Amino acid sequence: MKKSLLIASVFAAVSFLYTPATEANCTVHPSVVSDQLSDQEQKATEWVKSLELADKAKEERVIDIVAEHLTAVKTWHDEHPGSAVPAGVNPRTGEKLTELDRQMIADSAMPESVHENLMSGLRKELKEEQVEAILDKYTVGKVDFTMRGYYAIVPDLTDEEAAVILGHLKEAREMAVDYKQMKEISAIFEIYKTKCEKYLNSNGRDWHQLYKAFVKKIKEEKNKK
Repeated sequence: MKKSLLIASVFAAVSFLYTPATEANCTVHPSVVSDQLSDQEQKATEWVKSLELADKAKEERVIDIVAEHLTAVKTWHDEHPGSAVPAGVNPRTGEKLTELDRQMIADSAMPESVHENLMSGLRKELKEEQVEAILDKYTVGKVDFTMRGYYAIVPDLTDEEAAVILGHLKEAREMAVDYKQMKEISAIFEIYKTKCEKYLNSNGRDWHQLYKAFVKKIKEEKNKK
C-alpha cells in the first residue's frame, strides 16, 4: 500500500510539467461530425481525422475499426458491472478487492478478439506511428506524460533505460485501450510504472532516493517563488 501511494505521489508531483488531455478535452466540435452519431462514432471520427490521411476511403475504414472497438468495449463494460464479481480478496495481497478491482476483473474478461480486431485492423491500414497516435488518443497521452515524469525524476536516465521504460509504457497503453473508464486506464499504467521502477532498482538505481531528491528539488524551487 505504501509503495502504491509513493508511486502515485511521484507522478502527482510532476503533473505541473505536462498536463495531458482529459476526457472533457476529447469532446468533438459540432462542426466536425453529425450530432446523430454515437459517442463512440464521434470519438473515432475525431481521432482518425487528426491523422489527416488524405485518403477518404481509408479514413472511413479506420473510423469504422475504431468505432467498432469503442462500441464493443462500452457494451461489454455496461453488460458486465463490477458488482457481478464476488467481493473476495486479492490472492496476491490478501486485501479486499476494491470496486475498481472488481470492475477491472469484469472488463478484463472481454474476448481477446476485440483487441486483436482493433490492432490488426489499424496495422493493416496505418503506419506504426499512426497506430501509436490512435492509441495515444485512447489513453489521453499517458505515455508521453509518464516519460516526462521519469526524465524529471531521473535526470541522467540513459538511452537504454529510457528504451526499456518506454517499452513498458507502450505495453500499458495497448493493454489500457480495452478499458472504458479513465480510472481503469490509470490503474493499468500504475501496474507498468511499478515494473519500470523495479527495473530501475535492478539496474543499480535507488528509486526511493531518486524520489526523495526530486521532491526536495521541487520544494526548493517552490520556496524560491
